[in-house]
Amino acid sequence: MTLVTDSLAAAGTAPALRIGPIELDTPVVLAPMAGITNTAFRRLCREYGAGLYVSEMITSRALVERNAITMRLIQHHESETPRSIQLYGVDPATIAEAVRIIVAEDRADHIDLNFGCPVPKVTRKGGGAALPWKIGLFSDIVQRAVKAAGDVPLTVKMRKGINKDHLTFLDAGRAAEDAGAAAVALHARTASEYYSGHADWSAIGELKQAVTSIPVLGNGDIWSAGDAVRMMHETGCDGVVVGRGCLGRPWLFGELAAALGPSAGADQHAVVDATLGFVKDAFRRHAELLVEFFEDEDRGCKDIRKHVAWYFKGYPVGGELRAALARASTLQEIDDLLGTIGDAPYPGAGAEGQRGRAGSPKRTALPEGWLDSREIGEGVGDMMRGAETENDGG
Repeated sequence: MTLVTDSLAAAGTAPALRIGPIELDTPVVLAPMAGITNTAFRRLCREYGAGLYVSEMITSRALVERNAITMRLIQHHESETPRSIQLYGVDPATIAEAVRIIVAEDRADHIDLNFGCPVPKVTRKGGGAALPWKIGLFSDIVQRAVKAAGDVPLTVKMRKGINKDHLTFLDAGRAAEDAGAAAVALHARTASEYYSGHADWSAIGELKQAVTSIPVLGNGDIWSAGDAVRMMHETGCDGVVVGRGCLGRPWLFGELAAALGPSAGADQHAVVDATLGFVKDAFRRHAELLVEFFEDEDRGCKDIRKHVAWYFKGYPVGGELRAALARASTLQEIDDLLGTIGDAPYPGAGAEGQRGRAGSPKRTALPEGWLDSREIGEGVGDMMRGAETENDGG
């Protein structure tokens, strides 16, 4: 890939990140994103950079029941190493069984537990970002999962809490550390903030002060390698988790490797010269990998449609052409359309900054009476277990 140089705030290389027996020279993790971080996207990001690339969120009960879609989602390409799977669930026994299956069948080298999802269909049943409020249940889940994982490192990803009046991240971070988690990651927003506003990086610094024996990773508003460098400098965190910032920009992991990896220089760091020609090639490669992943050209070309706006954000690619790319059903159609697009220099600010969903703050959907106590009340357990049956195979 073509490179130019750009000064970043850091001087020298960030320390390697160790998660259990896994050592990452570049302390960077790809955040799980539903419908995005399948094998195709993970492979593409890996081709540009380095780090740990996590699967889409997998429902524990669906895995235990061997849902066909789920079993496909937990597969990894032979080039993927280390392999990582993120699990979601609310029942300690079911999550532990899902972990045992992954370990017994050698399906991953790292397992992450999701306690950060703010989506209403998850939180209204007490899952995702709502669950750490019930600190006893949270501790039980992590303890059982760590035990079931054995030598496979298990980590926890969470949010600050439900809202500003019901913060959980410090209690949950300490509980995860005590339970034997190999690392904790914090998306520095509450569930009620969803993806709006600005991430509160100071909370990552607080968690780093509270959790001292395992790595603490920061997540939220990393749109560039410079942001990652700044987050690590300001918070003292041990690594970064990147989500929306890499949408339509898989080469961000190359920039992160240059800024934080073993080859990072003390004075200047390489960043990608993302000309329009470069972006076209990345888009085409992504489509090709999706076709291979789905083993279906039509389905792969349909899946790339959601990425069109992200890839060409800020570039001189008109609405009609973008719409045509979002209708293409074969790689040849994509090739023909891309062939009509000339080259152009990187547009700068127009292609940078926030991408992906943001939304606005909203009241978090919760089970009735959820905030009345930090313990599980009578009848709530059955309701929560019901949440795991409502899955689409993810």
